[in-house]
Amino acid sequence: MTAQTNQRIDGKRLWDSLMSMAEIGATPKGGVRRLTLTEVDRRGRDRFRAECEAAGLAVRVDAIGNIFARRPGRDPNRLPVLFGSHLDSQPSGGKYDGALGVLAGLEVMHTLNDLGIVTEAPLELVNWTDEEGSRFGHSLMGSGVWSGVFALDKAYALTDVEGVTVRTALDGIGYRGGEPAAAFPADAYFELHIEQGPILEREAKQIGIVTGAQAMVWYDAVAIGQDSHAGTTPPSARKDALVCAARIIDLVDRMMRARGEDGRGTVGQLLVSPNSRNVVPGEVRFSVEFRHPSDAEVDRLDAQFPREAGFIARDCGVKLELTQLFKIPAQPFDPGCIQLVREGAAKLGYTAREIVSGAGHDAVYVARHVPTAMIFTPCKDGLSHNEAESIEPEEATAGAQVLFEAVVARASRVLA
Repeated sequence: MTAQTNQRIDGKRLWDSLMSMAEIGATPKGGVRRLTLTEVDRRGRDRFRAECEAAGLAVRVDAIGNIFARRPGRDPNRLPVLFGSHLDSQPSGGKYDGALGVLAGLEVMHTLNDLGIVTEAPLELVNWTDEEGSRFGHSLMGSGVWSGVFALDKAYALTDVEGVTVRTALDGIGYRGGEPAAAFPADAYFELHIEQGPILEREAKQIGIVTGAQAMVWYDAVAIGQDSHAGTTPPSARKDALVCAARIIDLVDRMMRARGEDGRGTVGQLLVSPNSRNVVPGEVRFSVEFRHPSDAEVDRLDAQFPREAGFIARDCGVKLELTQLFKIPAQPFDPGCIQLVREGAAKLGYTAREIVSGAGHDAVYVARHVPTAMIFTPCKDGLSHNEAESIEPEEATAGAQVLFEAVVARASRVLA
């Protein structure tokens, strides 16, 4: 259906911007590897910053590396309307996860410049640091520090597998900024993102009106057994940490499936030591996470899992160390901001449905301080965190156009 507005973003410019950013950290299989606070991430940040400054935006960087690009409004005393996402990726990530929200936000700024529109409130485009958590083990790091979920010093002390700290990495790429990494007053926050799931595509919907995000709990687990010779150690003498981990992984899967289609349980990281084919593994470090739309259900998972995993470890003769990294309650988004997304999609004639986010996003933490909503676009086969992640140019355009409508409407509203 034809959009009912003449204030149109430039879909080709947006797509070209996405393809250009995808060249930074490009992988042979067509994805990207733009791990946070690496040299590749620096290149992506530098390009983003340069494009923001070329568009006349005032750029500043805070102490955790979050980048804010401001366009002034007619009333400098109005609180800014924020929007954005992240540019870092998974180790074998796709072109659109995060980058779509950042670059669509930049396209909103370009379009406002093209049309000569000055909003009443200032606008700020944000690139949040380390949304993915794939290098330092804490997802939503930049937005988490900004929103006060965890302390800056704690974030600085986190290390990657090579022992490099976040603070060292920030200094290494020149993005430990001088601005305080703390929430400041803002009028609203909007985030555009690919769905990362199959619902919109299955139902042939162009836009997801995101009403909130589900609850989750993450753990680090260490199974500690005993290294021993694979050929000489009989079953009765084995303390096999990998067997213990495997049985716990099966427990995670069973607990997830017991909760039907709303259940989520994943072990995505596994480090086996000494990782030799003729040694019984003496230690396994692995990640565990559960997610569910219901806080009560995540509470039950959080009570059940440590207890049952402990029983498995005991039966294996293995010590289990389980550390809860964080537990995030379900986060509803702001009804007023959701309504602007709903109205934008309807004005443009896009098919849409309401949806709860299955993934964690920076919006979840930002929503603790600022009225927030999200916009989803479909992705092919619901595939994400994968180099084959794919969307169509017209899907990117539709999402960016709804973002434009919501941001401009919020920033132009008349205050009582």
